Amino acid sequence: MPASFDSAIVIIQHVDAHFAEGLIDWLDHQTALRVKKAEVGDRPVKGTALVACTDDHLTLQPGGILTYVREPADYPYRPSIDVFFKSLARSGRQSGTAILLTGMGRDGAEGLSLLRKKGWYTIAQDQASSVVYGMPKAAVELNAAVAVWNPEEIARHLLNPVLR
Repeated sequence: MPASFDSAIVIIQHVDAHFAEGLIDWLDHQTALRVKKAEVGDRPVKGTALVACTDDHLTLQPGGILTYVREPADYPYRPSIDVFFKSLARSGRQSGTAILLTGMGRDGAEGLSLLRKKGWYTIAQDQASSVVYGMPKAAVELNAAVAVWNPEEIARHLLNPVLR
């Protein structure tokens, strides 16, 4: 993504909190965007990628403020993409783009479906390019994705929304 990318990015990755710092540093060197740890009180802003960095769930609260929550404590994936997507759906934000990439399990599928029903543009990674097709497959099975693409196609459409 170029530095001129005109949207905010929030990344929820199933990684140990100790590994998140290295991921953030690596991502920051891979893109012209600013990549930083998502902290309590942050707001998603254009040109910055915020990365969830604790074993709690990142959520978007009223007023567009990010925070971490322990509940639901029984979710096997921490942080959970479903918890984040569901918080987006409750936030009152009318539209946006939500993307679910490769991963094991079903995390993110229900939340992506909820966002699609709310009018969001939802994308799942395709099977051919997925290392593990569990999460995107679950989203496709729920008809949660408007589009199913490989990462190059996803990037091309993010940079040129007219292609949708």
